[in-house]
Amino acid sequence: HVQLVESGGGSVQAGGSLMLSCVASGYVFDRFCMGWFRQAPGKKREGVVGIDYDGTINYRLPVKGRFIVSKDNAKNTLYLQMNDLEPEDTAVYYCAADTAARINIATVGFYSMNYRGEGTQVTVS
Repeated sequence: HVQLVESGGGSVQAGGSLMLSCVASGYVFDRFCMGWFRQAPGKKREGVVGIDYDGTINYRLPVKGRFIVSKDNAKNTLYLQMNDLEPEDTAVYYCAADTAARINIATVGFYSMNYRGEGTQVTVS
C-alpha cells in the first residue's frame, strides 16, 4: 500500500521560509520520479518542481531561485525548502510520485501521477 504524507506547512510572513516534507512508504522510493504541486485559492493545481529518478530537477519559473527540492533516499523523504516566500505562494502543497523515470513538471497533471499525497497548507501574509 503506497502512501505519501506531507508535513511542514504553516503560516509565515512574506520573506520567510518553510520546509515541507513528504514521507513515502510502500514502494521503491529511489526509482520513481516525484513532484511537488500546489493549488492556490480559486486556481488550478499546478506543478512546482519535478525530480527524476536520477536526481534531475526542474523548477517552474515562479519558484526558481527561491525553492529547493531534495531527496533523502535513506529516509524515503522528499523535501521542499521554500525561501523568500511571497503571498502568491499561498496554496495547498502536494507531493506525488510516478512509476515513470522522468517527469515534465510543466505539463504533467497531478491526477495523472500514480501516487498522490493529501496536501499541506502554506499561508504567506
